[in-house]
Amino acid sequence: MAVSPAVTTLCENSNEVFLDAAKLLLTYADNILRYPSEEKYRSIRIGNPTFSTKLLPIKGAVECLFEMGFEEVQFISNCQAETHLVFPKSASVEQLKLIRESIAAERDQRLCGGQPVQPTVQAAASSASAPESSAAASIQPVSPPPPQPSSLESSMSFFVTLQSNFQHVMLYENPELQQKARSCIPHQQLSSAAEHKLKEVKEADPECKLGIEDFLVLELLRWFKQDFFSWVNCLPCSSCGGTTQNARSLSPTTDDLRWGAQRVEDHYCRSCRLSTRFPRYNNPEKLLETRRGRCGEWANCFTLCCRALGLEARYIWDSTDHVWTEIYSVSQRRWLHCDSCENVCDKPLLYEVGWEKKLAYILAFSKDQVVDVTWRYSCKHPEVLSRRTRVQETWLLHTINGLNASRQQSLSPERKKELTERLLVELVEFISPKKPKPGELGGRNSGSLAWRIARGETRGADSGTSTQAEGYVFTPTEKEKGDRLLHVRYSATKDQYCRVSNDSEVIQSWDQCVWRKESVFRKVESDWQMVYIARTEGSSTGRISWKFDFAPAGLKIKSLSVMASSQTFHSGKVCWHLQAGPVTTEFSGDGKMQSFQSLSGSSEFIVVAGLSGGEGETSWQHTQLFRQSLKQTEETSLEILIHLEDA
Repeated sequence: MAVSPAVTTLCENSNEVFLDAAKLLLTYADNILRYPSEEKYRSIRIGNPTFSTKLLPIKGAVECLFEMGFEEVQFISNCQAETHLVFPKSASVEQLKLIRESIAAERDQRLCGGQPVQPTVQAAASSASAPESSAAASIQPVSPPPPQPSSLESSMSFFVTLQSNFQHVMLYENPELQQKARSCIPHQQLSSAAEHKLKEVKEADPECKLGIEDFLVLELLRWFKQDFFSWVNCLPCSSCGGTTQNARSLSPTTDDLRWGAQRVEDHYCRSCRLSTRFPRYNNPEKLLETRRGRCGEWANCFTLCCRALGLEARYIWDSTDHVWTEIYSVSQRRWLHCDSCENVCDKPLLYEVGWEKKLAYILAFSKDQVVDVTWRYSCKHPEVLSRRTRVQETWLLHTINGLNASRQQSLSPERKKELTERLLVELVEFISPKKPKPGELGGRNSGSLAWRIARGETRGADSGTSTQAEGYVFTPTEKEKGDRLLHVRYSATKDQYCRVSNDSEVIQSWDQCVWRKESVFRKVESDWQMVYIARTEGSSTGRISWKFDFAPAGLKIKSLSVMASSQTFHSGKVCWHLQAGPVTTEFSGDGKMQSFQSLSGSSEFIVVAGLSGGEGETSWQHTQLFRQSLKQTEETSLEILIHLEDA
């Protein structure tokens, strides 16, 4: 019996935690097997105290439910939306049994001191006695898991992965395909925006060494995320347009296979009982047409777009189930991490620190080279090294060197020298782990909430299971201490902060000065020529805050004024408030400067905006912060003015 990734993760918990979670998981599975026609056993309310306390916080537990076949569904009860995990009638009972038996086998090993046993029917049934049902059932005996694959089997599997990815990236070098990609990209518009941003930065900092390509990358990421590609949890019903569930896998057609879709998902509509096929295309040419998918499709198509614009890019494969892109910065002489799903650049610790991934192998594939770049993405090298057990390190190094030697046979001596020099720079970079930056501390934004929770990539931003790490804090500079003044403005159109009180210091990007952010992003509407900050698509709530702390400087607030602008549509709601210790003061986001004498004497405060409400599939757009026309370059979206005095 092959142990699933979810069960493997569940087994990483302590013995007591595992046994408690296993008991509940087996209960859910056995109730469905015993009473297949009972609807109540097929649905789990996420807010249920038993589920939320005994399964939701446990590593791998919710993943097991998803692998069994449960799907996320929202129901309306008493005018409020409730999220349930539902096992649809179209789901595979055999898959449910497979995961159930894997969990039961591990449980039996642990209960018997590590010795596998063949459980009796009565023992299996009693172990699954449930909080929701005490009925007994006849359960088939389960077999113990097989031994781990041999090193030869593991090495061959890893080699196939290396070879497959290395061959796949050659698709991006097809001139006709690159031309097709260029026809989809508003190259002139992106280049103009990049030139404008570069000019602004050079004016603010004449010593800046960044080049036009660095800003083109940022514009390409923004366009790809906001205007070109879309994320798929489940496709809308092709008949009624309603919500569907990923019910099972379908057989690929000849045309699916032509475009690399080995997997086809069945997105089933419970209302009209029709299925919508979702082929998981692996050919970037087809993805230029469909423009949708999950991280695999996003990274695949985005890497092609980078190559089409002449950027030197490589495809990044992560053994913990994620993929993205790296782009070589000529001006900085280094590779930049770029995740098109998240619209982030140069935040390599995002996955380990922000998403709390347990990294092991991360490999970069370009037309010329394979590079093991795991160490760029980790600040916990010893931990990562302890997890790299699939293949021997000497084997991996030898195999990568062999692949590179074969691919580089036709390269010029100059190109080989260039690649060697770059590799040496990378190896030196990998020696010293970096410290996390503020932008690398948050959880994942792409994908549905239940999907992110199951993968353990929320870091508490939505699930409430942990606290998101701190971000940027405004503290007085020496000049601001002397002037007893801190004055900050943010422009949504320019997407920059101006620290007026510190010689008009400019800080690029809306999230670089944020204390915390949960399920929000900056949206640019190219057709309407508008820009604003909104909730991420599919999220029911969003939150963003900015923190100011004067205690380290020995100062406190003398007077405080704040101006914020927000706009709502339909039933959308934006709640602005100031937090200073136990005191919370609400204020409006009407674009007018407001004074807050009640905060005088405080040594710190936080400005918070909460976004919620809205209607339908576009509800995320019904709450907007800092909505501005792209033509209004001089308008301020957020302004905070603090006069200070000695504490």
